[in-house]
Amino acid sequence: MINATQGVTRAHLGMLLWALFVGLSFPAVGLMSEGLPPLLLTAIRFAIAALAVWPLAWRNPDRWPNLPGLALYAFMGLCLAGFFGTMFWAAHRTTALSMATLYVSVPLLAYCLGRGLGVERRAWRLLGILLLGALGALGLAWAESGGQFGELGFGIGEAAFFVGCLASALYPVLSKWGLGRGWLSPRSALRTFWSLLTGGVLIGLLGLTWESPGALVGMTWSDALLLAYLGVFSSGMTFWLQQRATAVLTPGAVMAYSYLVPFVSMLLLFIDQPQRIGWHWLPGSLLVLAAIALLLRRDAIKRHAAAAARSNSATSAESG
Repeated sequence: MINATQGVTRAHLGMLLWALFVGLSFPAVGLMSEGLPPLLLTAIRFAIAALAVWPLAWRNPDRWPNLPGLALYAFMGLCLAGFFGTMFWAAHRTTALSMATLYVSVPLLAYCLGRGLGVERRAWRLLGILLLGALGALGLAWAESGGQFGELGFGIGEAAFFVGCLASALYPVLSKWGLGRGWLSPRSALRTFWSLLTGGVLIGLLGLTWESPGALVGMTWSDALLLAYLGVFSSGMTFWLQQRATAVLTPGAVMAYSYLVPFVSMLLLFIDQPQRIGWHWLPGSLLVLAAIALLLRRDAIKRHAAAAARSNSATSAESG
């Protein structure tokens, strides 16, 4: 009981750290030189992340996946390639505000897909928390845009990115589904390694098809150092934290922490541009923080109820 409780607590703390790493990755990406091929950079970033995780994965006796597991890892890698591929393609055909608004749907999509594959139970409280977080994230997007939601539209770029959002939401659902069937390793480091490896290969193939590898010649030493940082922390560490949380939390609860990413980005913006601080940031921030607090409270109540049930069961057995 104690180990299970500690595992859930570590999962939540890990996802808080996940949101911090992901939020910090955006300004780091912005420091890289212009003109570099983004898909090929992502493939290299995933390769660095896989190499960073490999020492943790290699020590395990079941480091090689079985055939169903390998097929599922390939499908999970396709989800990663689908998200990053559509993100970079759509970036030239839609606005950042439209993409940020569509990405709000990912936790809700993860919950619905999880319900469809049987890894999420019907939970109206969780659904309400996800909706609250979505409203908060939309509020932050509205504040970032200066209240210009009128520029939102839905064309081919938005449609493509929404498909990418579906792929992103499906990734933790497939992880949970594969764990339930014993197809994936119970060790988070192994799941992280194989999904990064397959995803990196597929993204690399997309990059070789759509981009020019010769553009990588323009990479500087600072670009290489930033790419190494992004690979180890913003990819390797974040995917490991997400896989660790997926083992004990539902996909909807895991992806709910993505609502914190724009909050972290907002704090970084205030550090860099304090003149942009204003009351218009407050509603979205409060809703996002309230959603995460309610998520933590929900799991705490569930753990206490489960512990009480086990205690009563043990007392009844002793009395019998």
